[in-house]
Amino acid sequence: MKTLLFTQKPIKTIKGIFILFFLSISPYLFAFQNNTNFKQYEGEVIDDENKKPLVFATITVEGTNISTITNTEGNFLLKVPVDLTGGTVLFSFIGYTTKKITLNDLKSTKNKISLKTSALQLSGVNINAPKDAKALFQETLNKKGENYFDDPTLMTAFYRETIKKRRKNVSLSEAVVSIYKTPYSSEKRDAVELYKARKSTDYSKLDTVALKLQGGPFNALYVDIMKYPEYIFTNESIDDYEFTFDKSTRVNDRLIYIINFNQLKTIETPLYQGKLYIDAENKTLTSAVYNLNITNRELAARLFVRKKPAKVDVWPTEVAYRVDYRNKNGKWYYGYSNVLLEFKVDWDDRLFNSVYSMTAEMAVTDWQKNETGKLPKFKERLKKSIILSEEALGFSDPDFWGEYNIIEPEKSIESAIKKIQRQLRRAKKNGTSTP
Repeated sequence: MKTLLFTQKPIKTIKGIFILFFLSISPYLFAFQNNTNFKQYEGEVIDDENKKPLVFATITVEGTNISTITNTEGNFLLKVPVDLTGGTVLFSFIGYTTKKITLNDLKSTKNKISLKTSALQLSGVNINAPKDAKALFQETLNKKGENYFDDPTLMTAFYRETIKKRRKNVSLSEAVVSIYKTPYSSEKRDAVELYKARKSTDYSKLDTVALKLQGGPFNALYVDIMKYPEYIFTNESIDDYEFTFDKSTRVNDRLIYIINFNQLKTIETPLYQGKLYIDAENKTLTSAVYNLNITNRELAARLFVRKKPAKVDVWPTEVAYRVDYRNKNGKWYYGYSNVLLEFKVDWDDRLFNSVYSMTAEMAVTDWQKNETGKLPKFKERLKKSIILSEEALGFSDPDFWGEYNIIEPEKSIESAIKKIQRQLRRAKKNGTSTP
């Protein structure tokens, strides 16, 4: 048995450990008592002009903390308590005009929501825009104590890990977690508690090799730049970047500055490049999309590969991140993040190499003020070294998730789930394990 161990160094990049090793699936199933005091709405969000899906669009019930996002096919699933079904839903996306629709006007399924691009697209140079992009971003970091939640907050979030071999979905782990979010002005770290989880893996597509992510929800949580800027911009490394203004845009009729950042050409260590979206009025980071510079394959690999067999080469081909923040009563909070990691695994004794990708994403679906400010006991917290798939037993019945809002699975993933469910049921009926 050979083991490949991948780890990221904590200073310059988001923490995460990846392990490849031989596994066998176990056909255990479990159930959850469903709560039916909610209504469910399904549909898709598209561009009004070209009809293409809008990925990671935000769906929020106005005046509440209930929200979800669209998946990579633009599909959404929203669950709302029955006592709120007379409310209004906001559909929003960067660069598009927000649309309001009452829940009474939504159908249970097959809703098609089209958003129009913002009528006003500002020129690349705005008369009142700051002249120094780097100074604007530093001001934004300095204002996090007044612009973001300053109270301890208890968040409910949905977390998902997806593993693909090339384009085929081979593994899916999902969980509902409680995030004990500390104030943005505090140096205290957030705590995470696992509420429930499930997983499914088609090992026949993995060639007896399984990819595991160590860190679980923490991988997505640490993408919260405003809470954990040190994972990207330390006091020392921020001078290794060039910051420039891009064309501005509008979100919900608010002016948004877009800042591009790239590592200086004189810096050889792989750093990041991407875009920062900053609210012009409040100097608030509303979203960030960025990726690791992997031009130098060997240096990029050193950030991940800690131990491997001599006859195997492993290197990243894409490492990308995204974080979105949401606003409630003038205060901003972490709402969604996504981590995509793609690797090539080249075996000396095989003609073709293998390409694996792993996506870890987390969306806050509800939150409330943590009145006591207390964190869960250490024995109840998820460890930063958790491997989620080892905490989850398998897929349950279709009503497993009850009233909780989740990220709607892509059609290809949903098909894979149904196939694996049948395999698990067949194995359970026959009293045997799935190979």
